[in-house]
Amino acid sequence: MPIARKISDFMERSSWIRRMFEEGRHLKAEYGDENVFDFSLGNPSAEPPPEFTEALIEVAHDTSPCRHVYMPNPGFPETRHAIADYVSREQGVTLSGDNVMMTCGAAGALNIIFKTLLNPGEEVILLTPYFAEYYFYVDNSGGVPVLVPTAEDFSLDVAAIEEALNQKTRAILVNSPNNPSGRVYSESNLKELVMLLDRKSREYGRPIYLIADEPYRKIVYDDVSVPAIFPLYQNSLIATSFSKSLSLAGERIGYIAAHPGLEGMNCIMDGFILCIRILGFVNAPAIMQRVIARVTDAVSNVEEYKRKRDLLCDGLGARGYQFHKPEGAFYLFPRTFIDDDIAFVRELQGQNILTVPGSGFGTPGYFRISYCVADETITRAMEGFGRVAEKYL
Repeated sequence: MPIARKISDFMERSSWIRRMFEEGRHLKAEYGDENVFDFSLGNPSAEPPPEFTEALIEVAHDTSPCRHVYMPNPGFPETRHAIADYVSREQGVTLSGDNVMMTCGAAGALNIIFKTLLNPGEEVILLTPYFAEYYFYVDNSGGVPVLVPTAEDFSLDVAAIEEALNQKTRAILVNSPNNPSGRVYSESNLKELVMLLDRKSREYGRPIYLIADEPYRKIVYDDVSVPAIFPLYQNSLIATSFSKSLSLAGERIGYIAAHPGLEGMNCIMDGFILCIRILGFVNAPAIMQRVIARVTDAVSNVEEYKRKRDLLCDGLGARGYQFHKPEGAFYLFPRTFIDDDIAFVRELQGQNILTVPGSGFGTPGYFRISYCVADETITRAMEGFGRVAEKYL
């Protein structure tokens, strides 16, 4: 075998999202793009806001010397200070630039965090349904992913989390708004969680870190707000990116923000600085750092995603699909009409509809629809969704 057995095994169980995306390419070649309804990939459809484009042009026109050389590994000081000011307003806790590291997206941020924090065999709790690549991020650093289901409505099941905690638990990762469910964890739900983490940290004699992956924080609907975690829990970290909020998925720009009261703060930040080097990221992209410093408060058109959410929910609801209406992000996670979610997704594929089985997110019996697509894709797919539903209703 030309590749490592472990990677071969991981390839077999790896992202259903990419797998369905690739299958979609073949269908589109056969039937034409307009006749394939691809809901597989969370690729932002809203364009970046005008202020981003203006800042990008301004930065690109700056011909000062040494604009594209190495900078300090955690990022340009001015960018880190700008992010710290923004996060301080968002979280209601005062940060300095020393509490921030610029990263190659949220994926880069999470890999740096796990590489820094985890000893081999230590555990990280992942809440299902979860973004499947979290599993591999934890494993990359020798950690052990522990999957814990959320409640039926996808809120935090704190009792189930308590059962999973033990002396090996190093961290818990929360993703709100959640990919794939669209759930935003309530402040009361998070307070229950941090009370548990406080109690167990004292019992075990070392902190259990709360890591919040928040790339969808600004994409919320119906006056829902995402609670700030820093006022709730001292040993917390935020990993995020501008991939979704500014529609910059291809630019790979994000950051880590550490609670200023984090135990071992200086040592942990030094660890981040080493790990961004030895993981091969070296630093976040220079141009994007300079641009982002100017547009920290900007966001793409969230109303566009809300319109698509409502269009999809109205259409599927009328055809008998059951789901919790998303509060944020741009995914819907309905139940399948049969237990075998992979078989159900194949049935939809027979209608040229591409979705992702819930098994890929650790939650069989569901499937994910990414609705950051053209309105016409949603409306034209409804006939096929209906035909599949009619078999079971």
